[in-house]
Amino acid sequence: LLARINALGRRPAAQEQKTALRVADLEMDLILRRVTRQGQLIDLRPREFSLLEVLMRGEGRVITRTMLLERVWDFHFDPKTSVVETHISRLRAKVDRPFDVPL
Repeated sequence: LLARINALGRRPAAQEQKTALRVADLEMDLILRRVTRQGQLIDLRPREFSLLEVLMRGEGRVITRTMLLERVWDFHFDPKTSVVETHISRLRAKVDRPFDVPL
C-alpha cells in the first residue's frame, strides 16, 4: 500500500478538463450541451453541436475538411460528399445571421 501511495504521488497532476468553451461572445457548456451567444440560446442538433465544439477547440488553427470528417463523422476517408459544407452553412445560419458581427 505504501509503495502504491508513493507511486501515485510521483505522477503528474491530472489536467483539469474544460467544461465550457468561449470564443468572443459565443459560449458552449459541454455538460449541459447548451450554446449561447450574447445571452441568447442557440438551438443546435447533435451533429452541429459536435462540429461547433471541434471548431471552438481549434480556435486560431486551421481545421481541414478531413479533420472535421474524422472528428465529427468518424470517417477516416473522404466520401466526396458535401456533408461538411452543408453543416457549416446551417451552423453559420444559426450562429451568425441573427447577430451583428459574424464569427
